[in-house]
Amino acid sequence: MVSKSDDYKAQQIQVLEGLDPVRKRPAMYIGSTGKGGLHHLVYEVIDNSIDEAMNGHCTEILITLHEDGSCSVKDNGRGIPIDPHKQYKIPAVELVMTKLHAGGKFDNDTYKVSGGLHGVGVSVVNALSEWLDVTIHKDGGEYHQTYKKGITASKLKKVGSSDATGTLVRFKPDASIFETVLFDKSILTDRFRELAYLNAGLSITIKSEGGASKTFHYKGGLSQFVSYLNKGKTGITKEPLVVDGEKNDVQVSVALQWTQTYKDNIHSFTNNIATREGGTHLSGFRSALTRTLNNVSKKRNFLKGDQKLEGTDITEGLTAIISTKVPEPQFEGQTKTKLGNSEVKGIVDTIVSKALNEYFDENPTECADIINKCIQSYNVREAAKKAADITRRKGLLESSALPGKLTDCQTKVPSDSELFIVEGDSAGGSAKQGRDSFFQAILPLRGKILNVEKARPDKMLANNEIQALITAIGCNIVLSEEDEFKLEDARYHKIIIMTDADVDGAHIRTLLLTFMFRYMYDLIDAGYVYIAQPPLYKISKGKKFEYAYSEEEMTTIQKTMPNSSLQRYKGLGEMNPSQLWQTTMDPDARTLLQVSVDDFNLADKLFTDLMGDDVTPRKEFIEAHAKEVVNIDI
Repeated sequence: MVSKSDDYKAQQIQVLEGLDPVRKRPAMYIGSTGKGGLHHLVYEVIDNSIDEAMNGHCTEILITLHEDGSCSVKDNGRGIPIDPHKQYKIPAVELVMTKLHAGGKFDNDTYKVSGGLHGVGVSVVNALSEWLDVTIHKDGGEYHQTYKKGITASKLKKVGSSDATGTLVRFKPDASIFETVLFDKSILTDRFRELAYLNAGLSITIKSEGGASKTFHYKGGLSQFVSYLNKGKTGITKEPLVVDGEKNDVQVSVALQWTQTYKDNIHSFTNNIATREGGTHLSGFRSALTRTLNNVSKKRNFLKGDQKLEGTDITEGLTAIISTKVPEPQFEGQTKTKLGNSEVKGIVDTIVSKALNEYFDENPTECADIINKCIQSYNVREAAKKAADITRRKGLLESSALPGKLTDCQTKVPSDSELFIVEGDSAGGSAKQGRDSFFQAILPLRGKILNVEKARPDKMLANNEIQALITAIGCNIVLSEEDEFKLEDARYHKIIIMTDADVDGAHIRTLLLTFMFRYMYDLIDAGYVYIAQPPLYKISKGKKFEYAYSEEEMTTIQKTMPNSSLQRYKGLGEMNPSQLWQTTMDPDARTLLQVSVDDFNLADKLFTDLMGDDVTPRKEFIEAHAKEVVNIDI
């Protein structure tokens, strides 16, 4: 008998009409259906307003988060065209909203530069919304049209007269598509601040309906952007160096400033789109920096013999914004994360190199200070590499490498092996006794490891706990752009952080994640890093007992077990080995949280803000989120 799956004929061929492809495969168009994809909808709408601003037709943008869960974007641009399209016989705005690859950005007449060239942006928003309303002020009138799930729900109507111009798009994300439909105002605010810096003179306001509003307006543009990012840091130069140039219709704007810190903070944009994966413009910037600093250093006898500065030496402590305006940008994917135009690399390289050489010639003192900073980084990197090599050469299984720490598993098959990282000997002892020794290894760490966000690589590698961690995992760490992480060397494909369910445990977990994010990111990207979820409570009544992993679960269990006793677990060491196995280590019963990164740029900023030297962003974060905290162990 032929199964349905084997019966492949013409009737199995589906043709998705209109915006159906978007609703069927939304992640293809917006990256994901999680929080990142949800906010991408807002970015797609605002990109149209920004394009109007870049081309000199818009000065104000207002974003409102409404109480009904919808979001609106209003600008004072020219307004989406309302006249009928000659071919399709419907108003142009309806065509833009309901047809993929329909827009005014496929030539250079309407928009010289634009962030969205695929013509799918706002139509995708329409497709993935429960409803969308558009209001247009144009040609002396006010016009309105409504859509539901991408389908036209009303004809375009003139509802009044107006002397203004501009477009208002209001939409409510479809809850049947997205994992969450709650906008995070802090995420949106960060993006709108960026856009205001990138478009000097443009005013962008975000507000909550019936609540507070915040306006971003910067005349200084990129220079102010760098100063904002360097707030609280000591600059090697008093003011950021600003570079502006144009070649073959490609506009290049750069602002950069070295500081006394150890981490770089470099952001790249093309046509106001945040290119989180970089691209040719960033490559051109880096090559210009490396070549120019090496040439100047050799010329002025700062470097001797075959010494050569690497990119990481030069960018240590550097804050930079690279913004390019490209008439025909080639982005990798609709989500626009990487610029691919090969010609842009050479253009950026030429413009930045010329500006740097002129600056160093005219400012010899600042030049010497910057080079000395780079050479100091070079010396530290060389020392760190030697320390890393020594750490790995000790041998993965030598007792001298991890004296009295690592209790390894029997199997040597990485895909079957698990490494539990625990805090202290007490938890380590329970874990060793409770584990399945065939596939589960235990690595107890003493106290809190070094905060690598505040430490240079040489200091980090001198830390005993970090040495133990590197050697146990088996992989190298990435210290520079030239280092290639060897994921295949990982001795365990499950690296499980198992800390106490209290504030100290959370802090240790954060420190470990900071280290892995900065120096072993590929482990996270491969899905090898997990967080164990030990129970918070044990609810007992007679011989009957249950474990609760949250406050809500505890309350629910207590209702089913009246007059029960309650035990709060603050430390893993409070559990005997069998309890630890049953609740936290048994693959058939445990709950593990897999660590993943939806937005690398956002995660990078979060680690910098919360774990770095600058107190100000950490204070702002605490103030913004203090009311969200429910339980704190004091």
